[in-house]
Amino acid sequence: MKKAYVLALMSPLVVSIFAGCAGDAGGNGNGEEAAAAIQAGQEMPPGHPPLPQAAPSAIVPPPPDSGQGAAGLTWTAPAEWQAETPSSSMRRAQYRVAGAAGDAECVVFYFGPGQGGDPQANVLRWADQFGQPDGRSSREVLVTEELVVGGVPVLVAEVKGVYSGGMTGTGPQTPRPDSMLLGAVAQGPDASWFFKFTGPESTVEGNREQFMSLVRSLEVGG
Repeated sequence: MKKAYVLALMSPLVVSIFAGCAGDAGGNGNGEEAAAAIQAGQEMPPGHPPLPQAAPSAIVPPPPDSGQGAAGLTWTAPAEWQAETPSSSMRRAQYRVAGAAGDAECVVFYFGPGQGGDPQANVLRWADQFGQPDGRSSREVLVTEELVVGGVPVLVAEVKGVYSGGMTGTGPQTPRPDSMLLGAVAQGPDASWFFKFTGPESTVEGNREQFMSLVRSLEVGG
């Protein structure tokens, strides 16, 4: 088992949307990261076309020790998950998860003290990134559970369906049927941390226990 420790925050963000574990392997690309960047008045992530925005806002870096030590979280990643260098400065950790139906990806986001928005609202936004074959809202099939892990409140969510990912207006997305999301919002000492695991349903479902093991290993850093 590998112990993953938080990294120094590499880019400042001021966001009120939810970002968590996801990436190109799960069909998300960097759409939600792009939306976060727009709200922060920041340049778009690599690979996204420029979008119109209101007057740019000043970006004030968070304290250099934010999300670290007593203000941060640590966790134990499954041994079989491949740790990768985060593809965006918004990502605090990134894992590739192999599967016969295709790889999935788990990404961890942290945006700085007080940032991230309401956990429940963000989980609902995750659900809205999925479509259902029968036309129902994915909010109707969203499953959530509230946990407390090491004194940290955690909202766990799962949803299945056709995954489009990203945010409306951030460029073309390729819908991916038979997809699944397992996610968790952990309310850390100074901000929420977002764990978003997406990919082919069989790959994600086959790694359910591994994901939950990661969630259950969360600890406040010291």
